Amino acid sequence: MTGQSSLLRFITCGSVDDGKSTLIGRLLYDSKALHTDQLDALDADSRRVGTQGEKPDFALLVDGLSAEREQGITIDVAYRFFATENRKFIVADCPGHEQYTRNMVTGASTADAAVILIDARKGVLRQTRRHSFLCHLLGIEDVILAVTKMDLVDWSQRAFDDIVGAYQEFASTLGLKRVTAIPVSGIEGDNIAQQSTSMDWFRGPTLIEALEGIEVNTSRLAQQPFRMPVQLVNRPNLDFRGFSGLIARGTVEPGDAVRILPSGRESGIARIESFDGPLARAQAGQSVTLVLTDEIDCSRGDVIATAAAPPQAADQFEATLVWLDDAPLQVNRSYLLKLGAQSVPVSVRQPKHRVDINTLDQMAAKTLELNEIGVAEIHADRRIVFEPYAENRALGGFILIDRHTNATVAAGMLHFALRRAQNVHWQPTDITRAERAQMKNQTPRILWFTGLSGSGKSTIANAVEMRLALMNRHTFLLDGDNIRHGLNRDLGFTEADRAENIRRIGEVAKLMADAGLIVLTAFISPFRAERDMVRAMLPEGEFIEIHVDTPLEVAEARDVKGLYQKARAGKLKNFTGIDSPYEPPLDPEISVNTVEMSVDEAAEHIIRAILPLK
Repeated sequence: MTGQSSLLRFITCGSVDDGKSTLIGRLLYDSKALHTDQLDALDADSRRVGTQGEKPDFALLVDGLSAEREQGITIDVAYRFFATENRKFIVADCPGHEQYTRNMVTGASTADAAVILIDARKGVLRQTRRHSFLCHLLGIEDVILAVTKMDLVDWSQRAFDDIVGAYQEFASTLGLKRVTAIPVSGIEGDNIAQQSTSMDWFRGPTLIEALEGIEVNTSRLAQQPFRMPVQLVNRPNLDFRGFSGLIARGTVEPGDAVRILPSGRESGIARIESFDGPLARAQAGQSVTLVLTDEIDCSRGDVIATAAAPPQAADQFEATLVWLDDAPLQVNRSYLLKLGAQSVPVSVRQPKHRVDINTLDQMAAKTLELNEIGVAEIHADRRIVFEPYAENRALGGFILIDRHTNATVAAGMLHFALRRAQNVHWQPTDITRAERAQMKNQTPRILWFTGLSGSGKSTIANAVEMRLALMNRHTFLLDGDNIRHGLNRDLGFTEADRAENIRRIGEVAKLMADAGLIVLTAFISPFRAERDMVRAMLPEGEFIEIHVDTPLEVAEARDVKGLYQKARAGKLKNFTGIDSPYEPPLDPEISVNTVEMSVDEAAEHIIRAILPLK
């Protein structure tokens, strides 16, 4: 057996208690992939915690977590390796519970095929539909429908035919065309490796035969245009500089013309290095180091592609999202999109729709909750190199990361770039940003005041601006209440609206800083991710975060506007500090405590901290 053609990656999935772990354990057992010590351990574990009486409990070969054994369910994705005379296999046992959808997506993202299990006693369930839909979304084209526990329905052909008919009807609406249905019993081993004597009415392949017959078309990838995402700039010494990565598509040879994206610079392949030495040719699935003929800028996250047919680079997309976090999607909040080695801040617009898994209907949605699937527009801070997921998993599949908690909140599949962005170009001007600042004899800055309502942000910001005016500095003060009378009058106080409020303010403040002004902003801006988003818009050192540090009880005691009283009475929803969180800065440039400092003392402290102003 040689190369990737002999290897099949597949997943098992289905509803809870459909017998996934038992089926895989039986596969390992019947393919003789177990050593003597593993068989002894299986016998001992079966006697101790098994659920099959005197028979071996094959699920124990896969369910490795203590919680899995105690509950008799799969929680984590378990990977197992085995082989037959004809093929090698990597199988991922995915959990059936809806709350572990994220684990199932992880297992399916690299799979070539799926074994979807259906309990013969229960038929097609909600999770069966969910997992089938996810398999389709993730590009799995070959599905084996394993109707399990046939021994518990007296080996009934009618029960099998009814289930297959119902599933085929659902699969046709998804577009799943290559479905092979097999009646099996994991406990008894029927139709796993040997034909069942109890179901002589079935003349199809055994499960192992069906898996061996699935064609993994790696030759198709090799025939497509060349793409290699750069994972590492390989510079062991001054005499060598190469670019390492896994070839996602196509083939490459020394002398080929290539283009580096997103910069668009062109070069050629001088040579190809591998662990085994220089190569005359490399193809999809190989990890190599490419040496270019020219010394051009290329770094981690860039993509080296054939010059004649490069992939796209864009900053706005339509994508399908599978939401994986307990907290719902916050529209317009800044997330981190990770696609291969590329990482870029993005915001997600309100979903166009979510998908009802049972009916496949497109439902209206303002956000996405845990395990929901929807379609939305994604806007990135800069261009990224991509291809539609249906054409290229490596350049079309991504995850979203919460920039505050670092948790993975969604998995996504890119559809296409939003072409309208290509008709809008940045218009260069003759007067530069630096020249505007020089005319004002100052370095632009944004002094970003953040703190609870009633902490004194606006009062202190006003005092700071007065002192800057006496120093002949050109300033502008953006106040939260004032902005909501005009620019942001259409926004409320939900988390999504707060995020959009800060995004707009950040863009306005950036334009003012481009004009050479010192901009002061006084906003609660409760979320770190939004403040970090504005910081990322500006050159290093121009964003000054000022935390007006006032305890909640002190701010509430002041309550100049009576807002806390209304919030406590339930008349004002989503009020920061009461029923909406405030995330204080972790490392602000300046912090002032209004309990210990007067307004004048706080203003003087801030002025001293930002000097010199040029």
